Amino acid sequence: MEHIFGKRKASEEGGEHWLSISDLMAGLMMVFLFIAIVFMRHTMKENEKIKSVAVAYQENQVAIYDSLMKEFEKDLAKWGAEIDKETLAFNFQSPDVLFDGGEIDFKPRFARILDDFFPRYLNVLKPFRSSIDEVRIEGHTSSEWNKGSTEEEAYFKNMKLSQGRTRAVLAYLYNLVPEETAWIKRNIAAVGFSSSRLILTDNGKEDAEQSRRVSFRAITNAHIQIKRILEAQE
Repeated sequence: MEHIFGKRKASEEGGEHWLSISDLMAGLMMVFLFIAIVFMRHTMKENEKIKSVAVAYQENQVAIYDSLMKEFEKDLAKWGAEIDKETLAFNFQSPDVLFDGGEIDFKPRFARILDDFFPRYLNVLKPFRSSIDEVRIEGHTSSEWNKGSTEEEAYFKNMKLSQGRTRAVLAYLYNLVPEETAWIKRNIAAVGFSSSRLILTDNGKEDAEQSRRVSFRAITNAHIQIKRILEAQE
């Protein structure tokens, strides 16, 4: 009987052994569930932060656009210009006003426009400077060059032309508003895009005239704010 009872005891001890393991597993499951809940809450909070930055970015974009339109709406037609709401690019799109073909130096008429435009432009952006990463003066050309050039040669010749034109514009504006020269030096860049960003017609063909333009584009720093949030998660 003792032998039999001994077996029963062993069986009972085995049951207790398996019961303790199941309790341990249940406890671990609770720990993992708690960790998962904490992680999910953390992720939701970070997603909310990113969402709030995105909302603020959109609101800021709209506010800048509205301010530019309020200031310049009456001037756009006579300057041959437009303001792109999505990119905040202030596009001067009348090539006959800007430069002679193949020339880097801009025309006197464009200089007079810049004299009027640029101080007012800086003033419009002033309340938004904390959210602006940089302002780019962008030069764009058509894909055309002389008939003897290959497509590659034309691209790089137009690159040199577009870069030279934006540098000429920046050099002219650098001391136009003396009290803003330091800010201009830190925050305004001159970039030439050659023919990489053409304007197309409705049927998908290049609009050579509209492609020849100079743009002032305010780039906000929302991506920097999102990057900081993501870096803080690491």
